[in-house]
Amino acid sequence: MLVEELQKRSRKCQEFVRKSFLAERIEHPELQEALKHYFSYWNDYTHPGLFSITCQAVGGQPDRTVQAQAALAMIAAAFDIHDDVIDKSQAKHGCPTVYGKFGQDISLLLGDAFMIGGFTLLGTSISKLPIERMQDIFAIIRKALFEVGNAHALELSLKGKANVSPSIYMRVLRMKAASVEADMHVAALICGGTSKDSEALRKYGRILGILATLREEFVDVFEPEELDQRRRKETLPIPILYALQEKSTAKRIEKILMNRQLTQKNVHKLSDEVLCTKSVGSLRSEMRNLIREATSLARQVETKKPKTLLVAIVQSMSEDL
Repeated sequence: MLVEELQKRSRKCQEFVRKSFLAERIEHPELQEALKHYFSYWNDYTHPGLFSITCQAVGGQPDRTVQAQAALAMIAAAFDIHDDVIDKSQAKHGCPTVYGKFGQDISLLLGDAFMIGGFTLLGTSISKLPIERMQDIFAIIRKALFEVGNAHALELSLKGKANVSPSIYMRVLRMKAASVEADMHVAALICGGTSKDSEALRKYGRILGILATLREEFVDVFEPEELDQRRRKETLPIPILYALQEKSTAKRIEKILMNRQLTQKNVHKLSDEVLCTKSVGSLRSEMRNLIREATSLARQVETKKPKTLLVAIVQSMSEDL
């Protein structure tokens, strides 16, 4: 139900992004094909969906902010494409990435196009706001992009290391959450939110970003393809990093990870070992504390429907974990 709600709220934004880019005159045929390929699997309903809910939460009308939603979605797409280059990610969920199908150069060019298009559109979409509010919005986005960029740089320094500190990697995940915080903060400002509402939604966004990233980390423990990619070219999921700190299970986990091929059977054994450790239990407890904090922030919203959605979204972050 929550996914369907976010998808419904994102349709106009997604259509706008597709029409805008497909209408651009791109002369290089391979770059044209790369754009079409990206749109074949691009389905970002998180950024525009949360923007829409935030807008409604502060009394705004989401349908009047489609351009702003699209601008932030384009910037997010740029980071998505560039991340695949950094991680050398050939495929996701069985589908070749732009990097996997067209290589580094085309991927970088396409990512740049999304970034330029996003910032250009953002400037247009907020041009009628008071100058002080425009300056605040650009300052928020600038700060968030630098924080996310620093997170990726720190993550790069961890790649290939056999014994990554969970606390350092947790810092990376917290920094990456700046993007969700910025989306919700900007949405609140664009849609006329008060300082109190904007601050509550900003804090909620940071916590939701942390929780969503942690949830993805847990999910990757169960998926052979993603886990294999991460053990070879990235950093192991944080639940495994925590579990490796416990001597009683570390050797068994390391033995499973040394298998040439990670099968579903291997991964099942691995997840059993990881999820039973005290340190991972503490991580889950920390997630529950964050959920309580974000729920309290969401309940400060006066409008009933967005309040209900924000509470439901954050409480779903620990389901099936």
